[in-house]
Amino acid sequence: MTSSAARKAKEYTDTELIALYLREQNSVYFTQLYRRYAGKVFAKCISMLADEGLARDATQEIFIKILLNLSKFTEQSSFSTWVYSITYNYCIDLIRKKKKIPLLFTEDVGKISKEPEVEIPDSVLLEMKQERLAKVLDRLPPGDKAILMMKYIDDLQIKDIGEILGKTESAIKMQIMRAKQKAQTVYDEMYAHDPIESSK
Repeated sequence: MTSSAARKAKEYTDTELIALYLREQNSVYFTQLYRRYAGKVFAKCISMLADEGLARDATQEIFIKILLNLSKFTEQSSFSTWVYSITYNYCIDLIRKKKKIPLLFTEDVGKISKEPEVEIPDSVLLEMKQERLAKVLDRLPPGDKAILMMKYIDDLQIKDIGEILGKTESAIKMQIMRAKQKAQTVYDEMYAHDPIESSK
């Protein structure tokens, strides 16, 4: 394909690029999708995996998955949401295999407590120092970490998170609440004896 045609590819929407690639099987269209999303996917992998080498490998694997499953994209959600769904699910699976843990979300552990659920204000997370918040997130089950990142770092809507994780909006709201509770518990365990915290 000529350079002028390649430049024109930049003007197409994601959906148009997908349709053109599936029809013509010309790599220039998928390359344009890759250029649009590779940086974002890599950033998500870095934040989830905390390892640049793993993140680079994961990014390549994720785009292979995207390429092989491109015909399955149904436009029920935006292409970006679909890409993030593949990214988060891949990273969560990788973390679970790496740490050899079956746990995905907090409520997967044993019996769910019958104690009343306590809503943790968003401000609790937002007021944590960035370095401490990162350490707290790394101590959470992969699913809890992912759902909090989607909500408070990626600023995704509940509906979009539900589409990514394949859950209802009410289920997502409950999981976010429990993930915040877990984050608060972990934070207290890690920093309860910190002189800065105790002086507040």
